[in-house]
Amino acid sequence: MKIYEVKDNKRDYMSLLFLADEQEDMIEKYLDKGTMYVLDDDGIKGECVVTDEGNGVLEIKNIATSPEFHGKGYGRLLIDFITEKYAGIYTTLQVGTGDSPLTIPFYKKCGFKRHHLIKNFFLDNYDHPIFEEGVQLIDMVYLRKNF
Repeated sequence: MKIYEVKDNKRDYMSLLFLADEQEDMIEKYLDKGTMYVLDDDGIKGECVVTDEGNGVLEIKNIATSPEFHGKGYGRLLIDFITEKYAGIYTTLQVGTGDSPLTIPFYKKCGFKRHHLIKNFFLDNYDHPIFEEGVQLIDMVYLRKNF
């Protein structure tokens, strides 16, 4: 297994990016400025895009594992990789997500704690309702952990 940075042709991974963010114009807002990593374990199993948000904050903008490999620890491995790679460079790792029974518990298991939220983010920024595990996403919940 290896995790490596993708510098060119990031859009080749759109099928994975769409798993975590289903609207292309939203992905375009961070894809070019972000640093992308893919996890390869006899084929690409997941990806992660991070951006420098200033003031010592690194943000996970997109992280996804192919559905057939959920529950195998690949998402956790990507977060651990990011944590190790950027320790000492940044002070805080942040992620924004919907208030979903699927994602919030995952991030909490990875050591993140709720920090703040942006009201109506999904209503204001997406051209269609977003649902996850049968729950409509309305507010963006930000979670953080220290490096």
